[in-house]
Order: sequence, then C-alpha cells, then structure tokens
Amino acid sequence: MKLRFGFGTGFQEVEVPEQNLIGELHANEVPVGLTGEAEVRRALENPIGSPRLKDIVHAGETVAIVTSDVTRPMPTKLVMPALLDELYAGGVRKEDITLVFALGSHRHQTDEERQRLAGERAWNEIRCVDSDPDDCIGYGTTSRGTPVDITRVVAQADRRICLGNIEYHYFAGYSGGAKAIMPGASTRAAIQANHSRMILPEAKAGALEDNPVRLDIEEAGAMVGIDFIVNVVLSEHKEILKAVAGDVTKAHREGCRFLDTLYRKELSAPADIVLVSQGGAPKDLNLYQTQKALDNAKHAVRDGGVIILIGSCKEGLGEKTFEEWMTTAPTAHSLIERIEREFRLGGHKAAAIAMVLERAEVDLVSELDDGFVRSIFLNPQPSAQAALDRAFAKLGPNATVLAMPYGGSTLPTVIK
Repeated sequence: MKLRFGFGTGFQEVEVPEQNLIGELHANEVPVGLTGEAEVRRALENPIGSPRLKDIVHAGETVAIVTSDVTRPMPTKLVMPALLDELYAGGVRKEDITLVFALGSHRHQTDEERQRLAGERAWNEIRCVDSDPDDCIGYGTTSRGTPVDITRVVAQADRRICLGNIEYHYFAGYSGGAKAIMPGASTRAAIQANHSRMILPEAKAGALEDNPVRLDIEEAGAMVGIDFIVNVVLSEHKEILKAVAGDVTKAHREGCRFLDTLYRKELSAPADIVLVSQGGAPKDLNLYQTQKALDNAKHAVRDGGVIILIGSCKEGLGEKTFEEWMTTAPTAHSLIERIEREFRLGGHKAAAIAMVLERAEVDLVSELDDGFVRSIFLNPQPSAQAALDRAFAKLGPNATVLAMPYGGSTLPTVIK
C-alpha cells in the first residue's frame, strides 16, 4: 500500500506491504454540528458550569482577554466578534477591553502579526498588546513551588477571560484552559519551575487529573482568578469543529473529552515500526516543531522498535537553547541527566527526544546534513522508503508498521 507523508511543501511516498500495516492514524469520524464562528456563538450562548458572560461582567469593569501568540493555531480572529458582542451586551465599554497575546517565553510580535491574529474588528475596536514578562504582579507561589507572576495588564483587570485551542500537549496533558495564564502570561522563571516537572511519569499527553504540570497550571490559574474561557478544537485543516465556553475547568474538560473522541486512537498492541510526520510545512520547518510528532509516536512503538520521523527541518533545529543542548551533549542520556540538574526551556525538548531514544531508535528523514543528524543521536535516512527498508532489514520482514501522517495531532494509546 502506498502512503504519503507531508514533507515541507511536498511529500514523501512509502510503499508498505498490506500485511505489515496495522493502521494509518487520522482523525476519527465524529458527528459535527455547527462549525467556525457559528459554533463559537453557540458555545457562548450555552456556557458550561457558568452563567453567560454577559451576565458576569458589568459596566465600568475592565476586561483582559488572554489569547495565543503567533506560534499557536488558535483562530482568535474567529472568536473575537462573538466574544465582543457578548461583552458589549453586558455593558462593557470598548475602551475597557484589552486583548493580550500570551507570549510565554516567545519573542515579541510585530503589529502586523498582532493585527492578523486579532482580526480587523478587534484590532479596530479594542487595545491589542503582547504580554510583558518584565512587568508582572506576584500572587505568591503554588504548593509545588512555582512563582505566580502575571503580566500587569492581566493581573490588574477586573475580569479575565482565557482563549485557547485544545490539543494534546506532551507533558501538560492538553493545551487550553488555565494554560493561557500559566505559562502564557507569566515569567520565564515561572515557566521553568512549572515545566521542570515534565520528567515525572504522570506528566504526559492525554493525562489530566494526576498530571503534576497540569495541576500546577490550574492551581496558578485559581490563584489569579479566571472568570470565563472560550476554547476550541480544530480539525486537521485548522477549522473550528467544537467550541466550549464557561468555567475554566468544567468547560476545558468537556473540550478535552471531545478532542479524545476526535484524535485519541486505541491500539491493541504497539508497532515495531512507526512512520510519523507533522504533515508538512509549516509544522516541520525545524526539529523543535517536528519533535511534537515524535513525542506522540513514542506511545505507539514497542521497546526496541524504530520510529521513522519525516520532516523537512529546512531551518535547522529552530531554537537557540535546544540547539546548544543537542550539539554539546556527549550522549543522549546525558540530556536527561542534565534536565534533572538544571531545567531550561529549549533544553526540555532536547531531553524529550533523549527520553524517546531510551526506548527506540529514531531515523530522521530531513534536509539536514547526515553528519549533523548523527551528531544529535539520530539516524539520517535519504528517504522515508529507504528508512522503512532499513527498519525491515533490522527487525525482520514480519515487522508491524503504523503510519501517523499527522503525528502532532493524533495520540495513540495501547490498550493493555
């Protein structure tokens, strides 16, 4: 059977014997009603665990709406018209509303980027700013020792509304919910403290109630106070399939349940070989982004198996600290030891790759130089087909194969 995987703006084709292929993971078929902006309006009119937003806010109050920056696929511009209508219906004035792009540890954005994310209406009607990690108000520390320092414009608002898209996160369980506040509108020190728990076994994709990273995020959110959320679940082509609104925890959990029906894939056994990609550009521009697909693939491969990671990575590794850790480590395992000693953003992704290498070989099909790929503990391959042929030669002609053409979205779960 011929399979196709996105690779930059093109693709890689692989011929897999049908008797070896145990599955090709795509989104599940689920019933969908309204989509896009109409679905957002439906969610706002039917909040979960909360009164309607127009009944929460009052005239004269200031409102901070916290949303994602340019590194995330959150379609803020599709949510804002309905959200603004709801706020105005509650008596809030345009001049009292600020849309805050949660940068986390990312760079500041250009006016053009902010305008594109906000959409014309929000850009023209309300103030739109980036969060500022250098101008924060402290709320103390969580029970796990994370400092809760929140950007001033969010901290000083009378009402806080969090936006976000819900997808699997490789150590926070899921994105969305209170994650807009922590780490979104916080400081680098707070983010490092929270993310340092990624090495714990409970910190994994699809885990919520016992996940120390997610629990810490939600404790921080409770300390700050979040009045309302609007979260969306997107299709593989980034269309809004589901929106949830209301209570920061109850609405978020409902969104997570929908995500599971769409993207969680149950397997009866792990595969010997996993072929995985991010789906092509722009998600595979660098290894820092392509790693997301690798981390989901680790849940599907058997111990001692092979993961074939397909991603252009034409812009290299993609993040300065990540590159420093990957290129200076004497061994892959030393990256895990280093993250336990000194957690650093960027380094955490290097350690995540090393954790996968503890279980399986990783072949990389990319535009990176072969020698460089070997120096970062991965096996370079000229094509996906060549990589699969090598994997069969290593594991035998009866090796089972799983395909994940949108590996950053689909989460395989082996049912034991």
